[in-house]
Amino acid sequence: MSSIEQSVDVNVPIQTAYNQWTQFESFPEFMEGVESIKQLSDTRTAWVVEIAGVRREFQAEITEQHPDERVAWRSVERPHQAGVVTFHHLGPDTTRVTLQMEYDPEGFVETVGDWLQIVRLRVRGDLERFKTFIESRGGETGAWRGDVPGPHEHGARVGGTGTTGGYGSDEPAPPRTVGQGYPPESALPPPGGEPLPPVGRRLGEEPPLTPGPRI
Repeated sequence: MSSIEQSVDVNVPIQTAYNQWTQFESFPEFMEGVESIKQLSDTRTAWVVEIAGVRREFQAEITEQHPDERVAWRSVERPHQAGVVTFHHLGPDTTRVTLQMEYDPEGFVETVGDWLQIVRLRVRGDLERFKTFIESRGGETGAWRGDVPGPHEHGARVGGTGTTGGYGSDEPAPPRTVGQGYPPESALPPPGGEPLPPVGRRLGEEPPLTPGPRI
């Protein structure tokens, strides 16, 4: 397993940088070797990439996502790879974007490519091109501000904010491109429901029988 970590400081607000990163189908515009990305659902994408002369197709799923903080993903099948991109507020108009990746080179060509650090150089170049892309535009091409709880956040709310809402809003997040939005948070039982059992009695336990007179 090979690991990569690269960072770049972009001169845009953190929300702008994050919003643009959620537009996966725009990645081929600044990522070398990424031929296409198709959004299958809110958390599933299909990639076609070329690395060191080898063309690969695979699907990836979002495993954790929090607006203006982080996006984590992993491949569903071979080639095995996983990563996380985090966003760090440096100032009102400056954001540090840090990308960490782990991947398994497959075959002699990809192993040699990894040894020559071709992939590491490409990732660095991708971040620099992302910087140029977002700074030259002055704004994002779109946004998806849904929240995807990570494995350590079981029971957390699924959903998020709309494309213009603030983090933590009760407005449900729209779908990215296709698929349905996340289900709303479960509501509490309506008033007037079955009262709680009295102290000393467990739920579902029958009341004690009253002893009758002895015969």
